[in-house]
Amino acid sequence: MKSKLQYNQQLAFVIFGGTGDLTKRKLIPALFSLIKEKRISDKISIVLVGRRNKDVNDFKNELLEFIKVYSRHEIKKDDRDTFSEKIKYCKFDFADESIGYNILSETLENYDNRIFYLAVAPEFFEIIIKRLKKYNLIEQGKGFQRIMIEKPFGSSLESARKLNEAITKIIPEKKIFRVDHYLGKEMIQNILSIRFGNSIFEPLWSHHYIDNIQIISTETIGVESRGGYYDSTGIVKDMLQNHILQMLALIAMEPPVDLEPESIRNEKVKVLKSLRLFNKKNIQESIVKGQYGKGFINGVKVPAYREEDRVSENSNTDTFIALKINVDNFRWAGVPFYIKTGKRLDSKMTQIIVQFKKLPGINFYKNLNNGEPNLLVIKIQPEEGVFFQINAKSPGINLIEPVKVDYCHSCRVDYNSPEAYEQIILEAIRNNSSIFTRWDELEYSWKFEKSISESFEGTEPNFPNYAAGSKGPEEAAELLERDGRMWWDTFI
Repeated sequence: MKSKLQYNQQLAFVIFGGTGDLTKRKLIPALFSLIKEKRISDKISIVLVGRRNKDVNDFKNELLEFIKVYSRHEIKKDDRDTFSEKIKYCKFDFADESIGYNILSETLENYDNRIFYLAVAPEFFEIIIKRLKKYNLIEQGKGFQRIMIEKPFGSSLESARKLNEAITKIIPEKKIFRVDHYLGKEMIQNILSIRFGNSIFEPLWSHHYIDNIQIISTETIGVESRGGYYDSTGIVKDMLQNHILQMLALIAMEPPVDLEPESIRNEKVKVLKSLRLFNKKNIQESIVKGQYGKGFINGVKVPAYREEDRVSENSNTDTFIALKINVDNFRWAGVPFYIKTGKRLDSKMTQIIVQFKKLPGINFYKNLNNGEPNLLVIKIQPEEGVFFQINAKSPGINLIEPVKVDYCHSCRVDYNSPEAYEQIILEAIRNNSSIFTRWDELEYSWKFEKSISESFEGTEPNFPNYAAGSKGPEEAAELLERDGRMWWDTFI
């Protein structure tokens, strides 16, 4: 049944940073798809706030061209006309207290339900929210008002705490939706279904039966046009502190009492709180950092990181990290979580690989000596799906070989999986906060990041230490070899 909230009520979806790349490539195509599929109200008004001088009609045509390129759906003439009518543009400097917020207030006068999406630099989050409060844009007696905040939320533990304290003085936590777009990906949302919807897995989900878990997220692209931002951030803050740790929390969490948002987030926090922090003594055996040099991607020569636009020629910013994480709780004692993520590597992929322990019988029956460990692989991107590797007898000979029971979600004939930002927007409208990060999740994630950054203070890395298009630094393979293990992404 169609929700009254979704289909019968007016909604103003306001995007600060309305002329930016995120809006044009992700948010507008996502909103178009949601409206076309009738998953949100047709009475929505999309209000874009930007500082650039834009002819409204020309800007609408520009957005329609982005929909044509980035949407999952074909945009027809009728679609163009009806969607264009929903777009409004407010030009003003959102850091300024002149007439801009009064104009926005007049624009939203007939909309009690309002969602404000802050697709801007982090330094503007507090400023915008203060202005929204001052001009009574988030203090309506009717309807709802919510704030969606794009990452990064702070640049360190201290700055994140300061930002959160300032924001929560203005609006309550329940109205804040901190965006991590990875949580909107189809197979990330599928993790709980795979774990808790199959009796074959959950009874085995502990140190008794699992040898190790690997979370691997690699890219072939470099920093592209983000050199200035990335050079002050690095791979730990860009990927590990948010996307990777969120995946780890979902894989490692205890079964929640129910699937309500707060129950799920409570269990995720317990995992993040259990992460063993790093120090100067254990980083050498547990962490490998890297930075890419020159190389080739798909036969095309690409520059070294230090040659990228707006990157310092002497930069020691890391573009790769591999590490061994320990979750110090009863369920996962002794099970290493191996993480690998980086830019300019040989493949684009994100996977979670659960390696189960070998049965003792393999050590006693010589015909089983060739058996591989059982693997559960959750494929997140670019291919979406899951496969389970088991051992079976080879045809015609008395030996066993690994067999993959493979389900390719993205190979289905009827496949047209929603983009991550479609799910992010839809769940914010539904008031489902389970795929957004709560403050205490972020706080423990930043504590973990701080233990890494402080442990490396005063060290001088030997960068660059891997060629673009390679598998990363050789030391990353050695990290697992010392434990008698290997990275599975090379073999599956």
